[in-house]
Amino acid sequence: MTQPLIDPFARAISYLRVSVTDRCDFRCVYCMSENMTFLPKKDLLSLEELDRLCSSFVRLGVKKLRVTGGEPLVRRDIMTFFRSMTRHLDSGALEELTVTTNGSQLEKYAADLAAAGVKRINVSLDTLDEQKFADITRWGRLPQVIRGIDAAQKAGLRVKINTVALAGFNEDELFTLTDWCASRDMDITFIEVMPMGDIGNEDRITQYWSLKDLRARLAERTTLTDLPESTGGPARYVRLDDTQQKIGFITPLSHNFCESCNRVRVTCTGEIYTCLGQEGHSDLRGPLRSSESDAHLEDAIRHAISLKPKGHDFDYSRQKANGQVSRHMSHTGG
Repeated sequence: MTQPLIDPFARAISYLRVSVTDRCDFRCVYCMSENMTFLPKKDLLSLEELDRLCSSFVRLGVKKLRVTGGEPLVRRDIMTFFRSMTRHLDSGALEELTVTTNGSQLEKYAADLAAAGVKRINVSLDTLDEQKFADITRWGRLPQVIRGIDAAQKAGLRVKINTVALAGFNEDELFTLTDWCASRDMDITFIEVMPMGDIGNEDRITQYWSLKDLRARLAERTTLTDLPESTGGPARYVRLDDTQQKIGFITPLSHNFCESCNRVRVTCTGEIYTCLGQEGHSDLRGPLRSSESDAHLEDAIRHAISLKPKGHDFDYSRQKANGQVSRHMSHTGG
């Protein structure tokens, strides 16, 4: 039997987030600069290489695979990769195949994703105001995303909304967003803005809205009941007593969630980051391309896991507006 992936702190690694592209059709102000320089296509893993890589992780005990980007659905022929992963769902080796998306391509791909075995998706959406949406994404169009969410629900996909909490931007939409999600039977998770990459003129210090404050505002309107459940990610959940809606909080700054970390990230160039908030990484593209055998690749994966740190070091108390981690979130994978 293949030995599972266990890190130095006795955490079993069962969750892989793999980025399939650093490109995106939006330029969200907390994620990218407006004029991004993207990676040369030759540096990206091919779809066949992504298949080999993810299949190796599945053999080593990964049960949940999340496809990310950039915007994963702008990758050419990406449905070929999703369909290739279906075999691991069919065999039972993989328990869940899911995707995080900005929603722009869902109208086109929602039915295909469902056919490939995807059951639920996360859609990033920070505002329901069309002008504010255009401002925050720079290039995005809200009606296109709403049509995508419509298509996803029609296809039977369970949709969860991910909202980055931004001071002075969507504070006034807290109840608008939660009520809208409740009306559509969608859960919502709020995320503290993370200090990753130079984003140009935007200042993350003024962007930061602590989820402790956000939660306190929700509690002014209804009672919140903490839930013990987890979806395998870093979110902590509560239920609103008045609507029974489930709300998640991802708090890398106001509450470190590293003690239960069971996940690693692989970039579209084959770098494995065992911690989102650390610069340390290992190369998997070299071992992947050096041999048709997967033995060398699996050894490299195990070595990378042996270096996984206990936790990250995000901290706004240092008052740095630029990213504390040099790479952009779009490169690492959301």
